[in-house]
Amino acid sequence: MESLISFFQATAIVLTTFIGMEGVAWIAHKYIMHGLMWFFHEDHHVHQPGFFEKNDAFFLIFAVPSAWCFITGAIGGGDFRIWVGTGIAVYGVAYFLVHDVFIHQRFHWFRRTENIYFLAIRKAHKVHHKHQGKQHGESFGMLLVSPHYFKEARQAMKMKHQMHSEPSSS
Repeated sequence: MESLISFFQATAIVLTTFIGMEGVAWIAHKYIMHGLMWFFHEDHHVHQPGFFEKNDAFFLIFAVPSAWCFITGAIGGGDFRIWVGTGIAVYGVAYFLVHDVFIHQRFHWFRRTENIYFLAIRKAHKVHHKHQGKQHGESFGMLLVSPHYFKEARQAMKMKHQMHSEPSSS
């Protein structure tokens, strides 16, 4: 029973950390990336960013706490810090897949979807990028976005399906 309890505890720590990272990412995006460290983030807000950007430095910045948790957790005999580091790392993988692959299409995977959740995330990020400067930003989160983007995504999907189901008048 002991291993089962520790499995559930580890899972709870990973999930809690993952969820908490959305808040950390939101705060970092709004106040650090669009504030003190705009120099690194600004090339992400141009119309045609390159494959590599200064903004990619944030990957390393967020990897440091994860690595620290792994190392100190291992030194501490495999304590909870390993699972915190895992939660941060899993969020990093999700960020890469959602932000870099799905939204910005750095790799041409997951190009088409009719999933309302993913369409809402894409729309919110597009709105975020309509602001080219560091001021007047909105939609700083990645996985949690305002409900009105879900409404817009549903409406867009409904319109798309209506257009495809109507007979063409040729």
